[in-house]
Amino acid sequence: MHFHNRTQAGQALAQALADYRGREDVMLMALPRGGVPVAAEIARQLALPMGVMQVCKLHAPGEKDAVLGAIAQGDLYFLDQRLVAQRRLSELQLQRIMTRKQIELQRRRRLYRTERIRNRQIRTMIVVDDGLQTGATMRVAVASLHQHYADRELIVAVPVGATDACRDIEPMVERLVCPNQIASLGHVGRWYDDFSEVSDGDVMELLKC
Repeated sequence: MHFHNRTQAGQALAQALADYRGREDVMLMALPRGGVPVAAEIARQLALPMGVMQVCKLHAPGEKDAVLGAIAQGDLYFLDQRLVAQRRLSELQLQRIMTRKQIELQRRRRLYRTERIRNRQIRTMIVVDDGLQTGATMRVAVASLHQHYADRELIVAVPVGATDACRDIEPMVERLVCPNQIASLGHVGRWYDDFSEVSDGDVMELLKC
């Protein structure tokens, strides 16, 4: 399926997650920044609270579309060693990349009004993104949630994903919801008519809803 934009993708996921509508023990956790408008639409349709994960992609120097891995708070990270080797990155280069992203994580934490789990009623957390290309960011997000909320049920929900990435993520969670699993996915943006960059301002506006 081809989506017009992230809002439409969120509508499709809301249908797939309809069993969770209005449940007081369920919370959405969006991956910034592209996952936020998807999760916001699910939150609107299903009357669920939404928070934002503190996680960032790690890009190869000068290559915006080359995702080496991802990093989250708590010194959690994942690196695709195959891509690191292909680009012949040194330990110093990798450390510089991760240091910059750690600073970015701190900046986002201060900027975004993130939802915290304040009561023990939350039993299920649904992690939402706009797609799974390599699964690196989702892998780190899930690991972070396992570390901080080990007793919660974790569900990953994405509108579209690479078959291999879905296969890697599925054993890590109780449920994977991905209506469109595609062997030759390519870039996630190929499956959207409008894949505009989501700004910090967009995120903050959506968190107000």
